[in-house]
Amino acid sequence: MTRRRQRHEQKEPPSAFGAFAGAHGVAGHAKVKTFTEAESSIAAYGVVESEDGARKFTLKFLRTAKPGLAIVAAPEIKSREEAASLAGVRLYVNRAALPDETDTDEFYIEDLIGLKALDENGELVGVVTAVHNFLRPAILSKSNLQAGAKPRSWRSFTKAACRKSTLPKA
Repeated sequence: MTRRRQRHEQKEPPSAFGAFAGAHGVAGHAKVKTFTEAESSIAAYGVVESEDGARKFTLKFLRTAKPGLAIVAAPEIKSREEAASLAGVRLYVNRAALPDETDTDEFYIEDLIGLKALDENGELVGVVTAVHNFLRPAILSKSNLQAGAKPRSWRSFTKAACRKSTLPKA
C-alpha cells in the first residue's frame, strides 16, 4: 500500500488546489487562482469541493488568464452573480486523487509539515511548522529547539540549504 493510500484511509484532510477569484464574463464562468504547477491542472483530478464540503464543482478548464489564474466553467455555477459570490472560496481535492510523487525532488507541501530539521551532524534543531510558497524558492518555517535560539526561523527550501529531504515511509 502506498503512503498516499494509507494516509487517505486515515482520513487525511483534502489538499487545497485553488480558490475562486471572481466572475469572468456574463456566462457564469469563474476565475480561479490556482495552486497547481500548470493552470489547466485545476480541472485534472475530478470533482473539487469547498473547505466545508458543502459545495462540489466539476471544473472545465477554459484558458489561462495569466500565470496562476485560470478561467473555468462548471455546470454547478449558473450565473455571473453566483460566480462572483464564490470569490475567496478555496477548492480542495481528495488526496487519493493526486498522483504519488515519482521524482525524489517532488513533494506535496502538506508532506513537509512536521518534518524534523537536523543540522550537519544529524542533531535535531527544529521541526517544520509551515511552508510559505509566495516566493521562489519556497520558504520553510521551523520551530527552533536549540537553547538561546529565536523560537522560529526561516530557511529557503533549496538543495543548497536543505541538502537532504527524506519523507517518512508508510
